Amino acid sequence: MTNYDSFFIGGKWVPPAGTGTLEVISPATEEPVGRVPEATNADMDRAVAAAREAFDLGPWPRMAPGERAEVMAAVSAAITERMDEFARLITSENGCPYSFSIMGQVFAATAVLDFFTGLTREFPFEETRQGMLGPSLVRHEPVGVTAGIIPWNVPLFITMLKLAPALASGSTMVLKPAPETPLDANVLAGILDDAGLPPGVVNIVPAGREVGEHLVRHADVDKVSFTGSTAAGRKIGGICGEQLKRCTLELGGKSASIICADADLGAVIPGLLPAALMNNGQACVAQTRILAPRARYAEVRDALAEAVAAYKVGDPLDPETECGPLVAERQRERVEGYIAAGRAEGATLVVDGRDQDVPAGGFFLGTTLMDHVTPEMTVYTDEIFGPVLCVVRADTYEEGLALINDNPYANGTAIFTRDGGAARHFQYDVQVGMVGINVPVPVPVAYYSFGGWKASLFGDTHMYGAEGMSFYTRGKVVTARWPDPATSAVDLGFPRTR
Repeated sequence: MTNYDSFFIGGKWVPPAGTGTLEVISPATEEPVGRVPEATNADMDRAVAAAREAFDLGPWPRMAPGERAEVMAAVSAAITERMDEFARLITSENGCPYSFSIMGQVFAATAVLDFFTGLTREFPFEETRQGMLGPSLVRHEPVGVTAGIIPWNVPLFITMLKLAPALASGSTMVLKPAPETPLDANVLAGILDDAGLPPGVVNIVPAGREVGEHLVRHADVDKVSFTGSTAAGRKIGGICGEQLKRCTLELGGKSASIICADADLGAVIPGLLPAALMNNGQACVAQTRILAPRARYAEVRDALAEAVAAYKVGDPLDPETECGPLVAERQRERVEGYIAAGRAEGATLVVDGRDQDVPAGGFFLGTTLMDHVTPEMTVYTDEIFGPVLCVVRADTYEEGLALINDNPYANGTAIFTRDGGAARHFQYDVQVGMVGINVPVPVPVAYYSFGGWKASLFGDTHMYGAEGMSFYTRGKVVTARWPDPATSAVDLGFPRTR
């Protein structure tokens, strides 16, 4: 058991204002693995106040970028040293396979942090441009106090996708981990403290939805970054719109792949399946819709069925496991409900995960493949967020393209073909934020921008990568005829606070 009785606020571990607790249950064993206090509005107010003070009066926004980069590098090194500990802890929290936890949860998080550490040293926080009245100074200043609302599926990775650019910019942050996965965030808190991060720059306060909304509404929060469901994102976006507050909303997905008639299935399927079933199917970029042409439809379906049925479901701490349990009983029930709805609407179960041999106990559901899926079905339109794939027939390239584009989500898609002309047309014709040509859509790290269109992302078309810095900076243009430096000691008639 990993238990905490306090929150990391203002660089200290402070007792909670309330008595509520959040118990973390292992999805694999249904046994408790840890406990943390559950924040109240008063706790969140204290965290925001600490972040506000650290931004308005503290050294972090005023440090040279290179100094901030040194602290960030120390954080990355400490996470790397404890990679196995983080991976095992996150697996115990959300049930993701250990192999994915090492690469997708921890290594990917340090890759993000390392990228922004380097960018901090190189980014043009100040640059001179020629204007109509002479040279102007263009500044990219930190946005201020930010709120990072983290989901349970990839907690450390998504924390770093928000925290790394915030730290790089000189902003401060209040992190609200998901109730299911607060433990790894508290381990991170200790690392941040040991690395020399000034008090209040990062404050970590696990809480439920209502207190999370209080954080979003808080008048002293300048920007909100949220990752989660589209429904919750719409509400957060509405609040931020009312307050004219900046927000970034990374939302749902229903990614697709199209396998053309000339594709080599022996090469395609082994690479596609891990992208389709990553993190037990609980990923917004998972390739859950697989389109195949009439001429090879049965062949594609059968090849997928063989691979899906052979996917190893089991103990997530076993390095050989490819698919672990779903995060909670409610999530398993939700996915089973989608499978039942698909059957009721006319889909066929080629591989039924409910009948597969899975461990007793825990929230396991075997990998599933559905056939005869048509665009009006719920399993085609909705994000299932579980190990369920749908194979869909597309008689022509144009029909396949229309099937991909006619969806409210638009994170990413991939095409598998030997026809270079078709692939080149596809990259322009498809209406998504990321495109893979003979590779599954890449998982976002940091070296390139990531983002969806439509209902998958709000706030900009892309984030992370070098583009991600703009989410945490605000522009200021200074056009001046500078006075003689010798007059800088003149009494201005009012006190200078900085």
